[in-house]
Amino acid sequence: MDPVRNPYAPGAGQRPPELAGRDRELQQFEVVLERVARGRPERSMVVTGLRGVGKTVLLNTFKSMAMQRLWGTGKIEARPDQSIRRPVAAALHMAIRELAPRHRAPERIEEFLGVLKAFAMRDPAAAKGASHWSPGIEVPASRGRADSGDLEIDLTELFVDAAGVATDLAVGIALFIDEMQDVQPADVSALCAACHELSQSGGPLIVVGAGLPHLPSVLSASKSYSERLFRYARIDKLDREAADLALILPAREEEVEFTQEALDALYEAADGYPYFVQAYGKVAWDLAPRSPITLDDVKVSAPEAEEELAVGFFGSRYERATPAERDYMHAMAQIGDEPVATAEVADALGRKPSSLSPARDSLIKKGLIYSAERGLIAFTVPHFGKFLRAQPV
Repeated sequence: MDPVRNPYAPGAGQRPPELAGRDRELQQFEVVLERVARGRPERSMVVTGLRGVGKTVLLNTFKSMAMQRLWGTGKIEARPDQSIRRPVAAALHMAIRELAPRHRAPERIEEFLGVLKAFAMRDPAAAKGASHWSPGIEVPASRGRADSGDLEIDLTELFVDAAGVATDLAVGIALFIDEMQDVQPADVSALCAACHELSQSGGPLIVVGAGLPHLPSVLSASKSYSERLFRYARIDKLDREAADLALILPAREEEVEFTQEALDALYEAADGYPYFVQAYGKVAWDLAPRSPITLDDVKVSAPEAEEELAVGFFGSRYERATPAERDYMHAMAQIGDEPVATAEVADALGRKPSSLSPARDSLIKKGLIYSAERGLIAFTVPHFGKFLRAQPV
C-alpha cells in the first residue's frame, strides 16, 4: 500500500479525514451560531473529555464554522503558569483584524484597539501597574477602560466593547480556549464574570472552551452560576458504527477496502478512541500489501502501532512524572481502570492519604490524572492503566 496515500492522521489536534461520531456536537454549535446571529440569548459552550477523544479537533472545527459565517475568531491554549490577559488580548486582536476590513467606521476599530492595548499592557505585577510589552497595535492605549488591573473588571469591559464592534457588523465574535482546565483560578472567575455580563446584555461574543472531564467542577468552584452559564458537551469514545466510518470512508476515497474481520480487530484494539482509531488505521495501511486490508494485516501491524503509542502517546506523559508520582500512578493502575478512591491508593502504598497529597496534586496539575468526584481520581488518558501495568515498577 502506498504510504503517501495513507489518509489517517494520528496527530495532536490534527483533524482526521472523516470526523465521525460528532454530529450532535456540530449541530449544537450550529444552533449557538444561528441563535447569536438572530440576536437571541445564548450560552457559551464547553467541550470536555479524556485525552485523545478529539476535543481540540472539535474546537478547530467550531472555529472554522464561525469563520464561514464571517465571525471574528481567536484561539488560545491555556497554561497553568500564565495569566490569560495577554493571550486573550492577542486572540481578540486577531478577531477584530478579521472584522476590521468590513467595518464602515475606522474610528470605531481604532477606539477598540486602544482599549485592547490598554488591557494587554496592564500588568498588576509590573512596577506602577505598567508593562513594556506591546501587542503590536499602532494606536495609543486608551485610559479609563479595561485598564484597572482587576482582571474581572477589565475582561468584562473588553468583552462588552468587542461585542459592540461585532454588533455593528451584525456578526459575532468567538473566543476559543483549549486546555481550559489550566486557566488560573482567579482568571476562571474573571472569565465567568465576563461571560455572565455578556449573557445578560445579549452581546454577540461567546467563549468556547475545551478541557478535561473535571473542567465543569473547576468552573463551578469559581462561580456558582457557571452551571447555567455554559452549554456543556461531554465527548467520549466512538460507537462501533462511527469508528468503522472513520476508517472506511477515507480508505474508500483511495479505492481501498477493509474486510469485516479487520474492522472487528481494529475496533477491539482501538476501543473506539479517535486517536487510537487513527493510529491503528495508519499502521495497518502502511503494512498491508494490498486492498482489502485483512485480519492478518491488522495482526501484523498492531504491535507496531502499540509501540508507537507506548512511546509517543503514553511514554511521553509517563516521563514527565517524578518517581513518587509514578509510584502513585502504578498503585492506581493495579487497583483498576475505573475511577479509584484516594484512600485505596494510600492503602496500596501503605501510606496515609495526607502524605500522598503532594504527589496527587502534582499529577493533577500535570494533567495526568483528574478528580472524577470527591475522593475519586482517574487517568486523563484512556488505557493508561493498561500501559502502566506493562511497565516495570
